Amino acid sequence: MIGHTLHAGRRALYPGLRYFSETPCGEIIEDVLERTDYPRVTKQASLYVHWPYCLRRCSYCNFNKYIPKDNNDHVMTECLQRETETLLQLSQVSCITSVFFGGGTPSLAHPSTIAAVLETVSRRAYLSDKAEVTLEVNPTPAGKTKLEDFCRAGVNRFSIGVQSLKDEDLKILGRDHSPHQALQTVDEARRLCPGRVSVDVMFGRPNQSVESWENELSELLTVCDDHVSLYQLTLERGTQLFKQVRGGEVTMPAEDVTAEMYQCARRTLQQHGFLQYEVSNFARQNAVSHHNRSYWKGGQYIGVGPGAHGRFVPLGEGGVLREARTQTLEPDVWIREVQQRGHATRRRIQLSHLELLEEVLVMGMRMTQGINPKHWESFSPHLGLHEVFGTSSDVQELIRSGQLILDDRGLRCSWDGLALLDSMLPALLVELQRQMSQRDDRADGRTKRSSDPQ
Repeated sequence: MIGHTLHAGRRALYPGLRYFSETPCGEIIEDVLERTDYPRVTKQASLYVHWPYCLRRCSYCNFNKYIPKDNNDHVMTECLQRETETLLQLSQVSCITSVFFGGGTPSLAHPSTIAAVLETVSRRAYLSDKAEVTLEVNPTPAGKTKLEDFCRAGVNRFSIGVQSLKDEDLKILGRDHSPHQALQTVDEARRLCPGRVSVDVMFGRPNQSVESWENELSELLTVCDDHVSLYQLTLERGTQLFKQVRGGEVTMPAEDVTAEMYQCARRTLQQHGFLQYEVSNFARQNAVSHHNRSYWKGGQYIGVGPGAHGRFVPLGEGGVLREARTQTLEPDVWIREVQQRGHATRRRIQLSHLELLEEVLVMGMRMTQGINPKHWESFSPHLGLHEVFGTSSDVQELIRSGQLILDDRGLRCSWDGLALLDSMLPALLVELQRQMSQRDDRADGRTKRSSDPQ
C-alpha cells in the first residue's frame, strides 16, 4: 500500500553577488499558510531548479535526465538565469522562501551556475541569508570535492543520494559510487553544513530481507546527520531494472515484505531520535526540509529548468487562479525556447478551486500532523474540514478502524494509517468532490431564485 505514497561565505568566491532586494518582505515564515490569509501567500513562493544531466542512468530511474553530449554549462547557466527571471516577473512574488537544486545530478553543475541563479533570484525577489538552499549530491569523489565551493556559492543544505551501503546492491541499481565514498561525502557535508545534511536511502531492493535492511539502516544512522528520506524502490516501465525483473534475472521482495521494511525503518529511526514528519521523511533536532514542507502545505512554487513543474498565480499577466505549469522536457529544445521567449513553459493549466483543494488534501495528508482547520480554511473559507469529512460514512469507518483521525486539531492519519494512505485517499477525494458539488448546486439554486421575477 505504501509504494506510491513513498514516491532540498559566498562572497569569498563570488564577490559581486547581491543577496537582498531593496524592499525585503521580512524573515522567512516557516508555516506561512497557517499564519496568513491566501492572498498573502501569492506574494511568496519556493523555487525548484532542475539540472537535467547525469553521467549515467541508474537501472531504476525514469526521471527526466539526459547524458550530456558536450559541455554546455555556460548556455545552461544563462538559460536557467533567464527563465528564473522571467517566471519570477510573471509570478510577481516578492519573497523566495527556499531554493532546491535537483535533477538529474545538479552536483555536476559548476558552483558558479548555482551562484548565478541565486544572484538572479536576489535581483527579482527577497532571498534571506537564512533561506534554505538545498543541492542534491551524487556521493562520488568528484561530487565530494566540490561541496565547499557549493557552500561558497550559496548552498547551505545537502541532500545526498546514498541509496545503499551494500556494494552489490549499488551495482544492481546502476549507481556510480561505493558505500565508502558515500560515507566520506556525508562526513564532508556534515563538516560544512552541520545539522543540514539529508541522506536518501532506498528499501525494497532486489533480494533484500527485513533483517538485512534493519542492520543496514542501523549502520547508516550511526554516521548520518539529522535528516533521512526513505524511498521504496518501485519498478518503472522502460527501465533496465524493469526488464531484468521481467526476464527473471533479479527478484524483488514481496509486497508484505516491503511493508514490514517500512514499519521496521519507522521503528528504527524513532529509536535513534528521528521523528517522522511526513510519509517518507524523518528528522531530529527539527532539521526538517522547509522546501519540501512548503509543497506539502500547498505553498506556491516556481519550477525552472527542463521538465520542471510549478504551481503559482501568474499575477504579472493579470492571472487570479493558480496554474499548474510544466517546462519543456528535452534540454536542447528547452534551451532554444528560453532563448527565443524567455521561458520554456510547455503546458499550463488553470486549477479550479476543487483541483486546488484536491492537491492541498493529497499533499497535506502526507504529513504526520495532517491538515489543521486554519490551514484548510486559508484555501476553503466557506467549507471547513468537519463540514466536508465529518458526515461521510466512509470517513467515519476509517476513523472507527483507527486509521484516520478527525478532531479539533484537524484531519490526519494515525501511525498505522500513514502506511495505508494510498488506500484512504480515494474515499477522501470522493467526499471532497461530493461536498463541493453540493455546495455549487446550492449556490446555483440561490442564484436562480434571486433572478426569478418577483
